[in-house]
Amino acid sequence: MAASVRAYLLIETQVGTSNTVLDGLKSLEQTVQVDRVTGPYDIICVIETGSLDQLGAIVRDQVHAMEGVARTMSCMRLGE
Repeated sequence: MAASVRAYLLIETQVGTSNTVLDGLKSLEQTVQVDRVTGPYDIICVIETGSLDQLGAIVRDQVHAMEGVARTMSCMRLGE
């Protein structure tokens, strides 16, 4: 089994854009799960990639580029 990098993205959205962001995250091939949550963040998205470089590219080029994403925090999984 190939090693994978899993990250939990905590996402704050701009007012009125959470549905758009949720749909955009669901469309990413690397998305394992995406949920709306309460608290300081609006969405938690679980992403799995083959490398840390791939993860960085997805967050930088795709997630941050989505209309309505105000702020993110990435939490990396440790171990299996």
